[in-house]
Amino acid sequence: MSQPKEPPPAKLLIGLLYSDPERRKQAMESVCDHFGPLDFLSQPDPFTYTTYYEEEMGKGIHRQVASFLNLVPQESLSDIKLITNRIENQVSVDGKRRVNIDPGLLSEERFVLASGKNYTHRIYLGKGIYADLTLIFQNGAYRALPWTYPDYKNPGLLHYLKVIRRKLQFQYKGRLPHKGLRGGEGIDL
Repeated sequence: MSQPKEPPPAKLLIGLLYSDPERRKQAMESVCDHFGPLDFLSQPDPFTYTTYYEEEMGKGIHRQVASFLNLVPQESLSDIKLITNRIENQVSVDGKRRVNIDPGLLSEERFVLASGKNYTHRIYLGKGIYADLTLIFQNGAYRALPWTYPDYKNPGLLHYLKVIRRKLQFQYKGRLPHKGLRGGEGIDL
């Protein structure tokens, strides 16, 4: 019989889609106020995988990925998603989002995104939020699944995630500096 035990904390990541750089900056400041300093922020890349978001956000959408220094309990994902939903609403214009914030948890074994939408491969967490198993770590790399969003299959993003996983492993061993980055301290929000 297996004995229940608490899993180790996970690395909080957010995927940002945005069409308005000023609103993105406001959202990032708010996200950092809630979750602490960043330890990684990717360069913005044009988001060309779908036009799904253009009706709401307009054209010229960009993608960024950020990770946070502070590790979080794995059971906190639904609460984190509710907070990022509120931040999206705060920076919206006339009821339309200009920033989409998708929080996820990176562990040594997997990357899980939070979603408010049910689907066959999503597990209900509570509070209207589902866990979407997006990637699994296998044979030395994060691997896509049949339902993984195309942008999360991007080789550049998969490389970032592998580096962030290594940071997580160093954090578990207490071998990383404890000061994260915030605008003005090496990362331009």
